[in-house]
Amino acid sequence: MLVAASELMIERSSIEISLSDIAQKSGANAALVKYHFGNKDGLLLALLERNAATELSNLEYLLAQPITPTAKLKLHIGGIIRAYYRFPYMNRLIHYLLHETKPECADEVSKFFVAPLLDFHRRLLADGFSRGEFRATDPVLFYTSLIGACDHLFFGRHAMSRATGVGPVTDEVCRQYIKHMETLICGGILTQAEEAVAAG
Repeated sequence: MLVAASELMIERSSIEISLSDIAQKSGANAALVKYHFGNKDGLLLALLERNAATELSNLEYLLAQPITPTAKLKLHIGGIIRAYYRFPYMNRLIHYLLHETKPECADEVSKFFVAPLLDFHRRLLADGFSRGEFRATDPVLFYTSLIGACDHLFFGRHAMSRATGVGPVTDEVCRQYIKHMETLICGGILTQAEEAVAAG
C-alpha cells in the first residue's frame, strides 16, 4: 500500500489520492489501511517516515567522516536532492502532515524529519564556521533554502512545463541541479579563503 501511494503521487504530481485509488493500485482492500495505519493520514505519515529514513540515517555517519565541512556540505546537498528526485511529493506531504492534520501527526513529522535535519544543519554549519570554512549562517534559513529549493525543482518544474514547455526532471537535470545548488549555496556561505580552495 505504501508503494502504491508513492507511485500514485509521482504519477499525478499531487498528494491528492484516495483510499480507493490506493486499494485499486495495490490490489489490497481499502479496509486494510485502517487495520495497519488507522486512517489515510496514518498511511501518509508511515510513507513519509519510510521515505525519509534512509537519508536521515546517513546524517550521523556523514558528520563523523574525516573530510572537510565543505565536502560534507556538498555530499549533503546531493543526497537531499536525490531523495527528492526519488520522492518528488515529499515536501508537499510534509506541509500537509504538519499543517492540515491532527497535532499528533505534526508532532511525529517534527520528531522524525524536521528536528533531526535541522539539528544536523546546526552542527554542520557550526563546525564549518569554527574551522573558518563557512561564514556565520542561520541554520533555520539554511534549512528553508535547501529544502524549499528541493521541492521547487519538482513543483515549479511542473508549472514551467505548462508555461514554457520545459521538460520533466531527468537524471541529467537532477545532476545539473545538484551542481547548481552546490554553486549557489557554497557561493553564499563559504569564506573567501575556502572559495579560493574550492575553485582551485
